[in-house]
Order: sequence, then structure tokens, then C-alpha cells
Amino acid sequence: MPLEDSLIAELGDIAAAGLTRCRRVLESPCGRLATVDGREVLNFASNDYLGLAGNAEIARAMADGATQWGAGSGASHLVSGHLAPHEKLEQEIAVFTGFPRALTFSTGYLANLAVTPTLAGRGDAVFADKLNHASLIDAMRLAKANGADCRRYPHNDLAALEKMLAESAAPRKIIVTDAVFSMDGDLAPLPALFALAERFDAWLVIDDAHGFGVLGPQGKGSLGFFNLPAHPRLLLMGTLGKAAGVGGAFVAGSETAIEYLLQRGRSYIFTTAAPPAVACALSRSLDIIRHGDALRTTLMARIAQLRDGLAGLPWRLLPSATAIQPLIVGENEAAIRLSTALWERGLWLPAIRPPTVPPGTARLRISVSAAHTEADIARLVGTLKELA
Repeated sequence: MPLEDSLIAELGDIAAAGLTRCRRVLESPCGRLATVDGREVLNFASNDYLGLAGNAEIARAMADGATQWGAGSGASHLVSGHLAPHEKLEQEIAVFTGFPRALTFSTGYLANLAVTPTLAGRGDAVFADKLNHASLIDAMRLAKANGADCRRYPHNDLAALEKMLAESAAPRKIIVTDAVFSMDGDLAPLPALFALAERFDAWLVIDDAHGFGVLGPQGKGSLGFFNLPAHPRLLLMGTLGKAAGVGGAFVAGSETAIEYLLQRGRSYIFTTAAPPAVACALSRSLDIIRHGDALRTTLMARIAQLRDGLAGLPWRLLPSATAIQPLIVGENEAAIRLSTALWERGLWLPAIRPPTVPPGTARLRISVSAAHTEADIARLVGTLKELA
């Protein structure tokens, strides 16, 4: 059999199932308006929740950082790639989140791959929500390869999780959850999860990729939203390429936990550090987030406007108080048709299909931004009503 025949056959199966994914090339910066293939579309596809990706002050901080510190870091953090802007950013994130210490990563995926597999070894136990991010799922798989007992509990099912924890005799237990679930937009019951972690002496690892910068006082994220303390049994992961508008991620926790990740986390140790100019940009972004209550107020107003406008449509809008507003269409081809019809009318809302979401729940994932105007939301609502 020719070398690539099996791959060709699998690609054919993907296409037949309506699951082929295609990239679009933007010819403009990330923002509420995007230029693609020479045409301008209204962008409801990005995770730029506060509209900071194209912020001029942040861009200037990155440019100034590159002028001062150069284009690259040159090595991993533990060799020679940890520059002063990296150190400054980590200290700022620690102060902002309330944890004693923070560690920065080039991506959220690398951050998640550093935490669970590093904490969980042979004989330990990991308990993960079934709707967690792909990076958390892969982190769990790596922990399993290390010999940990890994179990997935039904989405936000506290009774099932409690039973699993009670039955486990593992010396080290780790509960892993998204804070805001990326495809449903709902929140994890963090206070109840923290109570279970306390009761069963477990770590609680929280992925706040979609809550950081958006929720809570000063945009401190889901812990602030629920008024949870920066406790030593918590490890908080936050991404910096969504609401923060730049790129990278962090893990914040106790001095001991962060030092342990620094010493043992393979995806930290063996990765070249992000360019120092990125850290310069993120320091500016963090300051904007800290003083960004007006942006968050605008974002929440746009979310409310969208939800009010979409009431009564034939497609099901999942309950969500976050910037992620999933509109369930059902079958893959139906979601693609609706996405295409919107695209033809100048609205960009990609169809999300399995394996990202369960079969039969293909959807449009509407991402709302503080950069969207009332007219933008009204245009989307009106077009969806027309197509319905």
C-alpha cells in the first residue's frame, strides 16, 4: 500500500462526516472587523473579549520592548532565556491574582501540560471534568502514562466526583476543571469543588482561560467572581492571548508548588522562553485589565443584548453569562450551512463540530467582545432571525 493511502482514506472519512476544518487567512489585525480574501466581515469568532488584541498602547509596548530587548529570548527560561521583562511580568501576575508566585509559559497548552502530569505520578489520582479543554485532557493522558489513576466525572456532577474521591486511596489527589467551559460558556461550581478539595485533601487545578480578564473584580477571573482565596491547594492557569489580547499563559500558586513546576515541569524546562517583547506587551495589558471596568461593563451589556435578541429562535441558546454564547444547531451539515449563510452576509461565526463538541450538538460559538457595538449585535440578531 502506498505510504499515504491510509491518510487519504481517513481524510475522505472526515470530509464525508462534514468535519473538514479550513483555515481563513486574515489580511487585517484581530478586531471586531476582519478583512479576509479582500472582503470585510464582522468578527464573532475570536476570543478577544476585551478588544485588546489591536490596542495601540499594547502594540507600542511590544514594539518598544523589541527595540530594547531584541526579537527573541535565545533559550529556555532555565538556561539563559529568562529576561528582566519575564521576571517583571511574573511578579505582576502574582500580585494581581493574589498568589505568592507565578510562572509564565509560551502558550496555555504548554501551561496545562506542565501542571497535572508533573503533580500526578504512579499511585496518584486525577479527577477531571468531561468537558475540559483538550489541553487538560492531554495533560490527564500524560499523567496516566506516568502511572496515575485518571478518571473523568460527568460535567459539573459534584455527587459523582464526591463518590470518586471517597473511593480513592491515592496519596495525592488532583481535581482538574475549566473555570469557564470553552464550548458551552457555563461556569464550574468552584466553591463546591474547593470544598471537596478541602474535604479530601486534594489539589484543585483551575483553567481560567476564558474567565481571566473578564470575570470578577478588576477582571481577576473566576476566583474573584466566586470570592475564593488564593489558597495553597489551588493552582490557577490563565491564558494571555484571549482577554489579555497578546499571547502566552501563566500558572499561579504557592511558592512551593510553583518552584516544583519550575524544577520538574517538562513543558516549562524544555521550551524556549517567549520573546521578551511579549512580556512587555503583557505588562501593559495587565494594567489595562486592572483598570478595565468600563470595558467589562460594555461586554456584559452586549452579552445581555444578544441573549435578549435571540430569544425565541428555533436554535437553542445555551445558558451562559460569559462572553461565550453557544447556539446549538444540531447536525454538522446544518451548522455549516448556517455558518456559510452568515459568512455570505458578512458575519463570521465558525461552525463548531465533533470532536470538539458531542455528536448532534454542532453549534455556532458566538464570541462577544467589548469592541462590538450595539449596531453589531443588532445586525447579528437581525440576520439570524432572517435566516430562521
